[in-house]
Amino acid sequence: MPTETEHKYLVNKELWQLVKPYKSTRIQQAYLSTDPDKTIRVRTSGDNGYITIKGRSLNYSLAEYEYAIPLTEAQELIANFCLAVVEKTRHLVKHGSHVWEVDEFLGSNAGLIVAEIELSSNDEVYELPEWVGQNVSDDVRYANSNLGLKPYSTW
Repeated sequence: MPTETEHKYLVNKELWQLVKPYKSTRIQQAYLSTDPDKTIRVRTSGDNGYITIKGRSLNYSLAEYEYAIPLTEAQELIANFCLAVVEKTRHLVKHGSHVWEVDEFLGSNAGLIVAEIELSSNDEVYELPEWVGQNVSDDVRYANSNLGLKPYSTW
């Protein structure tokens, strides 16, 4: 079963302004299901579309199945069937031997910047960049599916 192990951190906005990502992509994602046991997400990322099914997170790991779909179909699914739309710009930053995904949220989640690192296992050692702050991996408010339902601007 494919799995994803990730840790999530808040980003220090002042220090982040000094960082030069090597790639940035606009993302729109929305949810067909936000059930924590089986989240189903539709995403557009640049010129690509995806559908992703995720299981419940246990010790920062979860089952994840992701499939490419035509961009037009992803856009139609989001427009016609999805709840909880989240928009963001994803920046990729290399630090140490890892690539960090830094999401700058837009719309009703504007002002929130979150960094994620994907790991091969829960006990993998990694170096924290100076621009990351508090670990929010256990705080469900920062799950993208929850940000669509209860945006950062309403906290």
